[in-house]
Amino acid sequence: MLAGPNSFQSDLFATEHPVLKRRDFLTSGAAFAGTTIIAAPFPVMVPHSPIHDWLGADEWDALSRAVAGRLAPVIMPDLTDPVVTKLMENPFYVSDQPGLTQSSGWLDAWRSAPSKYFMKAESAADVAAAVRFAQSHGVRLVVRGGGHSYFGASSAPDSLMIWMRPMNQVHLHDAFVPAGSTNPPVHAVSLGAGCLWMDAYKAVTVEGGRYVQGGGCTTVGVAGLVQGGGFGSFSKGFGTVASGLLEAEIVTADGVVRIVNAVRHPDLFWAIKGGGGGTFGVVTRVTLKTHDLPELFGGAKVGIYAESDAAYRRLLAQFVAHYQARLCNPHWGEQARATRSNTLEIDMLFQGLTSDEANAAWRPFIDFVRANPDDYEETDPLRVTPVPARHYWDADWLAANLPTDTISRDTRLAASPGAFWWHGDGEQVGAYWLGYQSIWLPASLLEAGNQDGLAEAWFAASRHWSVAFHFNKGLAGAQAEAINASRDTATNPQVLSAFALAITASAADPAYPGQPLPAKKDARERADAIASAISELRKIALDAGTYVNECDFHQENWRQAFWGSNVARLEAIKRRYDDQHLFTVHHGIGSH
Repeated sequence: MLAGPNSFQSDLFATEHPVLKRRDFLTSGAAFAGTTIIAAPFPVMVPHSPIHDWLGADEWDALSRAVAGRLAPVIMPDLTDPVVTKLMENPFYVSDQPGLTQSSGWLDAWRSAPSKYFMKAESAADVAAAVRFAQSHGVRLVVRGGGHSYFGASSAPDSLMIWMRPMNQVHLHDAFVPAGSTNPPVHAVSLGAGCLWMDAYKAVTVEGGRYVQGGGCTTVGVAGLVQGGGFGSFSKGFGTVASGLLEAEIVTADGVVRIVNAVRHPDLFWAIKGGGGGTFGVVTRVTLKTHDLPELFGGAKVGIYAESDAAYRRLLAQFVAHYQARLCNPHWGEQARATRSNTLEIDMLFQGLTSDEANAAWRPFIDFVRANPDDYEETDPLRVTPVPARHYWDADWLAANLPTDTISRDTRLAASPGAFWWHGDGEQVGAYWLGYQSIWLPASLLEAGNQDGLAEAWFAASRHWSVAFHFNKGLAGAQAEAINASRDTATNPQVLSAFALAITASAADPAYPGQPLPAKKDARERADAIASAISELRKIALDAGTYVNECDFHQENWRQAFWGSNVARLEAIKRRYDDQHLFTVHHGIGSH
């Protein structure tokens, strides 16, 4: 079986959540037109207040007419219905329900609550009409793509949701040139903001034979990941998701539809490459660079139990040294997780290697383990599994050639053909987060004189809670081209010299409206354990930043942590395009 990227395993809701232990497995076109002005049917800005305080049927009817009747109240599914209960295991179903979110809340922070109305966006003109309406009536806006926001940005009570899912068009380009650019044409793909990464991979890889750098989870929204910076399993080979952005269509707070790229509105273009989703406008389409497809993708998976704390310390130190020597390069991504039970669980993915080369990369480490049988047991013996890269997101091929628990298919009558999620991803649907902490680990910790300190801090953290090192979410060891492209994004520059993002987290059962919250004592104990775990790593990674899409809701000094030296530039761009703060999100530029 292959190790995999963005999914959770079956023990997600166990007493010790093994945070982010990934899934088990493994045409030509021209640039788009320029700026479009959408007429403003709603003239005056008023302060934000609950919708029911002043808006009546006439106002909503006006918006409904402006968007050709694509406005409706949000209706929650009946979560007590056994049919709905079964469907709730399907993340595609949740994405298709305006009343639901992929996460159901966060301890001491937020709880999923449906928006009042949703507008089914089918064009940028629809989005512009909703933006104008919100401007003039002081209505809170929610922009919903895949619905994966851990911070609760996918819904809000007394809000108007711009529901992007219908805008899921995909167009492949053999020779794309951004509007106004004199650069030579490149292979690219244009994706509507309602696309999920499943839509992108099916078109680009399975059907088109190329690769686009995207997310690991097939149900994550494309536009939100780009705006957050974005990582996939192969980021050390191809850079962050945002670094591949060539052009975007965005509706700004003034109701203008803009085409932005490196020559047209370059400041706004840069800001949406990692500056945070829902902050600078409503992105309605992105165009991303595509790459030559490697012959193989594949995974390496192994679990090792240490018989004592002393043996476990040696195991972690050995792995750190092995990672630095053999795995910190463009070929390898994903994670290794240290648990409280003295087990090291490794689920990593590779690209651009043969099966023999991938096996050889692990031989010294496995030789160490097997040379010490009194200290170590391979609870999950090493398996290296190559997959033809073109079939990596091919549901029929995966179902025919890999174990039956590799993927789960969307079997609804209305499902898109070939849609699937990695089997473990269903476990995260509705997660109610008790804690989620992450920091980037600088590559200096891999230097010979610092490796023992890193291993000891990892061990100390694992005494409190499981901690995973996500190697694909730091670019140290990446290709120079990938690093240079990612440097020209708004993400905290620390990502360029970090070898991994350390993550520790825990979630409870879903807690949608009408469902019980977790027991407070247990929830608080887990949250405290997570905070203690990350504090051990902070001792060796002083002033470390973190990734805006996967971090703590209560993040301290969050502007510096997310964007570092880019904060002042981002704030100036926010003032230029949204000085009235129409677009507000938790821990977003300007929202403080």
